[in-house]
Amino acid sequence: MSMSLFYQKLRVAVYCGNLSVKITKRLIYTHKMSEKPTVPMTNGFESKTPFLIGVAGGTASGKSTVCQRIMEKLGQQHKEQTERRVVCISQDSFYRTLTTSERLRAERGQFNFDHPDAFDDKKLLAVLKDILDGKKVEVPEYDYITNSISNRSHTIYPADVVLIEGILVFYFKEVRELFHMKLFVDTDSDTRLARRVPRDIMERGRDLEQVLNQYMNFVKPAFEEFCLPTKKFADVIIPRGADNLVAIDLIVHHIWDIMYKKRPAKISNGCNGHIEEEGNGRRLSGSSEDTLMAIDLIVQHISEYLKQKPVDKSQLYPGLSTPIPSSPHRAGKSGRPH
Repeated sequence: MSMSLFYQKLRVAVYCGNLSVKITKRLIYTHKMSEKPTVPMTNGFESKTPFLIGVAGGTASGKSTVCQRIMEKLGQQHKEQTERRVVCISQDSFYRTLTTSERLRAERGQFNFDHPDAFDDKKLLAVLKDILDGKKVEVPEYDYITNSISNRSHTIYPADVVLIEGILVFYFKEVRELFHMKLFVDTDSDTRLARRVPRDIMERGRDLEQVLNQYMNFVKPAFEEFCLPTKKFADVIIPRGADNLVAIDLIVHHIWDIMYKKRPAKISNGCNGHIEEEGNGRRLSGSSEDTLMAIDLIVQHISEYLKQKPVDKSQLYPGLSTPIPSSPHRAGKSGRPH
């Protein structure tokens, strides 16, 4: 495929508003991979090197819902923990233990839970490294009522794909560098606030005044200072969050490929290619072979999307129930962006 044809197709996807893709120096989720050996573990479970996917975004942007949709489409949501091939972990499980004075401030809604210092990044890093080593790990549950880590925990068994969602999962460099794919759920601030208010009141026992004060004093400033800047690290940006079914189906299709074609996860420190501005046009630099492999997922979808005749999407996206349009053309209109 020529570069000009690729960019013609990529522009269609971008104009459709379904998916934003950054081709960066670390697009490593579609690359050359060799077969991985499996190592038996003493706990009775097969050791796996999982594919780590970080899912970031502002508060109430739809991160956990995106992860749930992915799990549901892959048929993993209701499986036993020991049988799941895709699992999800929340960064909230790694809030640090508050001091007595901090807990009192938290009860009054005067503690900043959206600041990086609120998290135990070293513990999160250690758990993710254990997961990459194929170990079974215990992840604690966070109690939003008491603002503390509860005595309950859930076991994460070795899996093919592990989703880690949270507002600052890309903020900590050592954690960020472990991810094989990085997704940013991009939802406008009005929508996020409209979701957060009823959630915090009904599910977390807060009153309206406390929720709004906390949002204006801590949540909004912290998002702009700490979370939003990490958007630049994302490989894939998902506009409209979980409502963006096309973007989710693209991601699910890729995860399905990892699960059933048994492609091992591998961190690449090389340059697979990146886009540079050149006058009014755009130029692709880096290894052309690796670059084409990095964009293979998008090109495959766009190629089918641009076909004039209907195709059987169940063959292209096995296991998916969401219809994906076969062509951008509508009655009396051209699908070509103007």
